[in-house]
Amino acid sequence: MPILSRCLLILLLTLGSTASLAQNGDPSPVAPAATPAQTLDQLGSQLDTVKAALQDKKSDVPLADLRTTALGVQDQARQLAANLAPQMTALQAQLAVLGPAPAKGTPAEAPEVAAQRRKLDKAQADLDAQIKQAQLLGQNAAQLAAQISGLRNDEFQARLASRTATPFSRTFWADPVRTFPDDIVRLKRLGSRFAGAMEQAWQPPNWQPLAWCLIAAALLLGGGRWVLERLLLQLATRHVPDGHLRRSAMAAAVALTAVLTTGLAAQLAYLGLNWYDILEDDLAALATSVVGLVCFAAYVTGLGRALLSVPRPSWRLPALSDLAAQRLRLFPWLLAAAALLFGLLDRTSRAIGTSLPASVATRGLFALVISGLIGLALLRLRRTRRELAASGAEPEHRPVWIGLLTAAATLGVAVSWLGVATGFIAMAFFVAVQMLWVGVIVVTVYLLIHLLTDLIDTLLLPRGRSGQRLQATFQLAPHTLEQTAILLTAVCRVGLVLLALATVLTPFGAGPKDLLASAEQTLGSFRLGDLAINPGSIFSAALVLAAGLFVLRTLKRWLREQLLPKSTMEPGMQDSIATLLGYLGGMLVFVLTLAALHVDLKSIAWIVSALSVGIGFGLQAIVQNFISGLILLVERPVKVGDWVSLSSDVEGDIRRINVRATEIQMWDRSTVIVPNSQLITQNVRNVTLANAQGRVQIKLPMPLDTDAGKVRELVLGVLRAHHGTLSTPGPYVQLESVATGVMTFNCVAYVGSPREVGGVKSELLFEILERLRSERLPMTSPQSMLVRTLPPLPEEDEHTG
Repeated sequence: MPILSRCLLILLLTLGSTASLAQNGDPSPVAPAATPAQTLDQLGSQLDTVKAALQDKKSDVPLADLRTTALGVQDQARQLAANLAPQMTALQAQLAVLGPAPAKGTPAEAPEVAAQRRKLDKAQADLDAQIKQAQLLGQNAAQLAAQISGLRNDEFQARLASRTATPFSRTFWADPVRTFPDDIVRLKRLGSRFAGAMEQAWQPPNWQPLAWCLIAAALLLGGGRWVLERLLLQLATRHVPDGHLRRSAMAAAVALTAVLTTGLAAQLAYLGLNWYDILEDDLAALATSVVGLVCFAAYVTGLGRALLSVPRPSWRLPALSDLAAQRLRLFPWLLAAAALLFGLLDRTSRAIGTSLPASVATRGLFALVISGLIGLALLRLRRTRRELAASGAEPEHRPVWIGLLTAAATLGVAVSWLGVATGFIAMAFFVAVQMLWVGVIVVTVYLLIHLLTDLIDTLLLPRGRSGQRLQATFQLAPHTLEQTAILLTAVCRVGLVLLALATVLTPFGAGPKDLLASAEQTLGSFRLGDLAINPGSIFSAALVLAAGLFVLRTLKRWLREQLLPKSTMEPGMQDSIATLLGYLGGMLVFVLTLAALHVDLKSIAWIVSALSVGIGFGLQAIVQNFISGLILLVERPVKVGDWVSLSSDVEGDIRRINVRATEIQMWDRSTVIVPNSQLITQNVRNVTLANAQGRVQIKLPMPLDTDAGKVRELVLGVLRAHHGTLSTPGPYVQLESVATGVMTFNCVAYVGSPREVGGVKSELLFEILERLRSERLPMTSPQSMLVRTLPPLPEEDEHTG
């Protein structure tokens, strides 16, 4: 650390009481900046060093460091070429001012101008050569970095495929026992060097900053975390709104507090020990790596405490029962301790050059411990769920991604233990490390997603203080703020997931395609005509198809359930947009899948030609209905929710418009599947198009002696008083006809929707009949005819007559 930073740290720790430790001295003179030629020579030397290290098979320089050096040379060369470009432009401008050189036979120019021209021409030539050399160095560095990446991939695959003796054999333990004395000697040598450095650190003038740093570290470890957590809790209670944001903010604060206090304590101990640079380079590098391990272990424990939140269950973010959190509370500490312990062993073994058998045994033990702890945590979580289910309590709901991660962790535990048992120690160690690493990243992203989501919701909540202020300042509608919050939340989640994937893949040294290289070489490449069938391409296409369909389904669900319902669009338009997006997204996923398969038009031309006849006849109706479906979604003569009537005695509500057909729900709750082409080519009656109103019509036959004006006023009062009728256009009553003994009244009222006609008409009839009965106004009864059969006349009367 620079001297100024050290002095500032001591001033803060001792409150100004250690002014005697300030080191005086004249500032060193500033070194002159290197010229472009010197910089190019340095970059060329660095590339030569990297090439020599690659050619030297005995070199122990990590490939990652060589790749970093090559990328650094590339960046510096690109920057140098960019810095020299303005100088070249200035020289060309100066030459343009001088103009072209005089031709032969013309008067010669002045000697001063000629000398200036020669000087500028030489400077331009030198600068052009430097720019071209910088560009060439950048290209060479990029090619070298790509070569190193390939070597790293090969080394990664070879390391995973390497096999040693199984731990169940005598050979596996014989080698570590044989090399154990030498390793102990190296370890004692490192211990004696570290003890000498400690003894030197306690000598003047280093003992005073070391003592202050150790005291500050002890205070941080002793009560610093507790004090900081209480302070953050008070701040959150006072200044953070009550709700989800306070809970997620406190969880993030607990995780960061653990890193700040423990990590700062470790850094203070290292600074105090190496205040005057008394540690040698290898010991300083080892101490720095130990500080990083301590920070990582503290972060793991902080994440565990933040998410499990055993003392405060109401602050717990994940859906975990109290019993599950209680049973899992020790596992973050155990995982952090195991990672710290084995990390120290690994760094120490690298520093002292431990023998290969000891390193293999250590990594195998690390794989067993880490995978064993993860497996035991999964087992306890499963038993807890079973106990809760047996006791009648409803188990907590688990999202799909939790189930996938649990299955992947279970598989990783099995692979790690099986790898150790069969002698694939490197693969088992890699799986165990990645399980721990991926778990930390997933938990971090989970915490950040909750924090950002709650923060955005709090800031853009229409009923909140900031939301109301935004509405008043920018004249925003409430649904606009809700849509903005949903969009920002989605962008943050996608960005965090992509960042997590990039972070997970960073330490691999190779991508998923590299893992398939050996399988591709073994299985080879097959061809179906001009179409190449390749296992890696098939796997990539399957991943693209699965990921594309998952993203498309998630996007459609997000549109249907979150974004579009917050808009002012009608439900039919919302469904049309989501369906049309599904069609376009499906086509895009199909194209991307073909691209992953490396399929072009030439490869499938013979298939299309062979099936052209079948496509022309067999798929004609399907294509027609598909195009008709697109027309329905874009032109929208009918939409979801409309009441339509077709000429084929089909009448009902449109429930869904699919690719080929439309679903219409009839009045008896049955569903009729109608091809889309019928809705385009046939006459369709859309009852609810443009928000059509419903019309209630009632015929009232009354006797001729009835008071027509009284009936009119009575019926109009009933029509106007009903809550379902509209005031504009208003109801009316007309005397439609006067027939023999009957006059007929036509009563009309309007309602908001044709679907309300039946219910409103029934209620109006009940009310009108009751009012007519109470006013003693009878309605006309239908005329009846009585036919009587008379008995026959007596016979004597007939004869007499």
